[in-house]
Amino acid sequence: MMKTDAFSNWMQVEIESIRPGYCKLKTRVHSDMLNGFGIAHGGISYSLSDSALAFASNAYGKQCVSIETAISHLRPAKLNDELNVICTEIHRGRSLAIYIVTITNQDGVVISHFKGTVHISENSW
Repeated sequence: MMKTDAFSNWMQVEIESIRPGYCKLKTRVHSDMLNGFGIAHGGISYSLSDSALAFASNAYGKQCVSIETAISHLRPAKLNDELNVICTEIHRGRSLAIYIVTITNQDGVVISHFKGTVHISENSW
């Protein structure tokens, strides 16, 4: 998945750990991720969370797509912050699974909380 994920590659995402239902990513905030206030655009934490959701849910070998997501931005991420992204599965049924994603900076400060629901297809990778 990562090889063909142009956006995650643009964000310079590194996969630190992955297994079915779990994913840990990291990246660093670079200048073209900043908004007009000089902090990371909210779409960056959302996109990092969405990528972690995709990697964790698809790690079972069945194609999954998100059907509902929500994010709470708690603190700003700043230029050169290292962002640590952890996605954990909290429920998996036959056709739906639910995940929680937390992003922290290098100091352990929580940047955002994300919840995502995916549809689990019958199609294998």
